[in-house]
Amino acid sequence: MRRAFLVFGIFVLVVLAARAVSAQQPAKKTAATLSGVVLGPDDKPVPHASITYQSSGGNAPHAVHADSRGHFTITKLRADNYDVRASGKGVFSEWEKNVNVRPGQEKTLTLRLIYAKEVPKAYVNSKPAQQ
Repeated sequence: MRRAFLVFGIFVLVVLAARAVSAQQPAKKTAATLSGVVLGPDDKPVPHASITYQSSGGNAPHAVHADSRGHFTITKLRADNYDVRASGKGVFSEWEKNVNVRPGQEKTLTLRLIYAKEVPKAYVNSKPAQQ
């Protein structure tokens, strides 16, 4: 009977020690993900649009491309504030400033293309209106 109590006591101490050690280890930082869609001036997805992003401090600008449905995903982001902009078919979006991502977060954006010196043919009806 004493032996059973001794074994049980040792088991409890081992479990408590293991929990204490695991609580002291810092949590692993996980990367964040930023995803979304790029829409043109006609509110339709822009296939293969280019998405430019950089940390708000201006460090290391990067670019990714949207898929054929205008969707994009930026993975392995460090927790930081980011500035994000899209372009496609000669049209640009405004900069989305200070997009805050935290470790492990998945954030979604919609980038709308609005700026161009003149409207590209891709967004103009090919037939003039009949009067």
